Amino acid sequence: MVFAREEASLTPSAPSVSSGPSGPSGPSPVSSIELVRQAWEASSQGNAQKLEELVNQCIDLYDQKAREQQSQLTGFPASGQEDKYQALNDVATCLFIRAEALMNASKKDEAILRFQEIIDEYSWARAWDPRGWYWSVAEKSEDSIRVLTGQVQAEDLAVHKAVRTKPSIHVPGTSKIVDYKKYGKFYGVGTASYHYEIVDMEGLSRAIGEGIYPNLTAIFKNPRYQEVRKEGRLKGKHWDFVNSEDLEAAYFKWVTAPEPWGVRLFYLGAIFEKAGMYYEALRAYHALVVHFPNTSAWTYWQTPWYPGQAAIAKIRYLLRIHPELNLMDKNIKIAIENGFDNDIQNDIIRTYPGEITRKSLFQKIRKGLGLGEKVGLGNPRRRIGRGKVQLVQYRNGHWQLFADGRPYIIQGITYAPTKVGQSPDQGTMANWMEEDTNGNGRADGPYDAWVDKNRNNIQDPDEPVVGDFALMKQMGVNTLRLYYHPHKPDKSFLRKMHKEYGFRVMMGNFLGKYAIGSGATWAEGTDYENPEHRKNMLESVQKMVMEFKDEPYILLWVLGNENNYGVASNADKKPQAYFQFVNEVAQWIKSVDRDHPVAVNNGDTLFLDIFARHAPEVDIFSANVYRGNYGFGSFWEDISDVSEKPVFITEYGCPAYGPHLTLEEAEEAQAAYLRDNWADIAENTAGHVRGIGNALGGVVFEWTDEWWKNYEPKRHDHKADAIGPFPGGYYFEEWFGVTSQGDGQHSPFLRQLRKVYFVYKELWNKKI
Repeated sequence: MVFAREEASLTPSAPSVSSGPSGPSGPSPVSSIELVRQAWEASSQGNAQKLEELVNQCIDLYDQKAREQQSQLTGFPASGQEDKYQALNDVATCLFIRAEALMNASKKDEAILRFQEIIDEYSWARAWDPRGWYWSVAEKSEDSIRVLTGQVQAEDLAVHKAVRTKPSIHVPGTSKIVDYKKYGKFYGVGTASYHYEIVDMEGLSRAIGEGIYPNLTAIFKNPRYQEVRKEGRLKGKHWDFVNSEDLEAAYFKWVTAPEPWGVRLFYLGAIFEKAGMYYEALRAYHALVVHFPNTSAWTYWQTPWYPGQAAIAKIRYLLRIHPELNLMDKNIKIAIENGFDNDIQNDIIRTYPGEITRKSLFQKIRKGLGLGEKVGLGNPRRRIGRGKVQLVQYRNGHWQLFADGRPYIIQGITYAPTKVGQSPDQGTMANWMEEDTNGNGRADGPYDAWVDKNRNNIQDPDEPVVGDFALMKQMGVNTLRLYYHPHKPDKSFLRKMHKEYGFRVMMGNFLGKYAIGSGATWAEGTDYENPEHRKNMLESVQKMVMEFKDEPYILLWVLGNENNYGVASNADKKPQAYFQFVNEVAQWIKSVDRDHPVAVNNGDTLFLDIFARHAPEVDIFSANVYRGNYGFGSFWEDISDVSEKPVFITEYGCPAYGPHLTLEEAEEAQAAYLRDNWADIAENTAGHVRGIGNALGGVVFEWTDEWWKNYEPKRHDHKADAIGPFPGGYYFEEWFGVTSQGDGQHSPFLRQLRKVYFVYKELWNKKI
């Protein structure tokens, strides 16, 4: 559910190679994939003549096959089948690149005709995005026409406000929290043979209430069900109701949805939670754990999802943010052995159903006095590192990071202040450390940014230049996440930054992700068993470490960027080879630098068990994790169960946009989401009773919106990328900033501080 966002200079291409037709007396012509690559390159260079030649060549060679493939389809190919329609995808992509070039050249009428051609004749074509997914060429063409005809501007002025309804419960539960021991028996608790046997079905149904398992029939006696149905509010697929503000309709839709009860209960709990019906939500989530802990499903990214574990995280989240409920959870856990791969058939699931119970008066008094939330660390058990930055593990298993002898919790930000209109896909991305648009000798974003307090997109007299670095310092940021490539970091610039603002840097090397540093082409991808690729990547790391290891701002080294998801590398197909190479690289780093720990950057916990077995030299496990408003769920516990290493989140965030939300509501939702994500991180740092104690902090993605991430870099797009666990239901890639760039007219200087900035300013300036 995570994907790369680092600003690499990439040219879009497809993930696999198909050969072109071969003639009887000559070599095979250039592949359609190569023609797409060259077309993007010609477009980024502004070479219109070369682009036209490439597009015509692609049409001559592959258009007949493309049209045959289009005629075979009645919808988009199933996930994993896209490369079977390579000719269709690549012909449409080439046509799109040409149409976009015409649009950028202000040839409006011709561009519209070209975009319409794609919509009419290549409707099921999909193009490959280097960040790891396919996008509809026809949909992007429609979006372009809307931009060219001014429809988008009119839509931007409209405020889409949906009225939130509330589920209508005709037969409410008789118990706020269900004591399952009263109504049945637990067998095999903590084993793979766990199950719950209902003895008193009628009593449990009354206690749990309408719509929650096992109360299956009460909903049909609810008079509102038939009324809502007659009103036509239940039309559509149940998945269309996941992010609906019509919670009454969503409730009825999901109670009757054709999904396993384990999936249904999770989404019913989410609907109740959104409606402020917290007892109903808790009953739904706990019913899932008790009755259907073995349920598994698949994410948009075709990775396993376990609703039971997510339900436990939701329970803890609700109890954490609603202390007025006076409830606590006890002994609730679902452990999944072999759960770190994409094969659900080998899973061994052990369930501890536990209970939700009321806090005692004694516990309430202790909490009111501020007692019972912290635990003593005891004496250090071991220490990693001997210099400026060290890791310390205590006898209770908890971990702390120390910098210059003081405890250090990572309060990090991904900082990539991209000027509106720039895009790595078009080869126009500049190095923000060197960019000086106004020619005053200072970097634009870091030193010349100013806050548009009244959001009128004008710099008023009371809005002086302050700079991003000063704003981030006030917010409580102490760490920046940077990569060694594609833009080389400026050592003198970073020294000045560290001296003036105290920021430290986690320096990353992509280690072959996107084929960067390995010498591989995008089409072939980095092969972690290829000696030449390994040699090139190791040399890249060696150069980075030797150049920066003595710099005062270096906090730690980060290897990779969720390489385990693949994308121009085979780490997803050969994870053992990948992590063995990571271990080799970490071992070399530690042979020359004992001052700074080494972390690997994973995509969530995929292949965590393989990492634990094959990368003992890596000091820290870090990951990009996007799971939901509740935080990171079983993440901390999973790592503790498999590896004793400390951990931090290298990337987490939330877009400040949702199609059913006003911009103000979306900012509120983003702030609440990120507030609760940090609460989960804080609870799992050293010295907290309820957490695991292995968390070192986290890095928010990101400082300011980057407009290039979804199609047109000169426009702040509202187009969704992929389904995601956010208030708007999708990854709106261009809206993840803690700050925005307003209407873009004063980029790269203008900053509008979103609500999350002030939430984090409070959180990060007080001691955890």
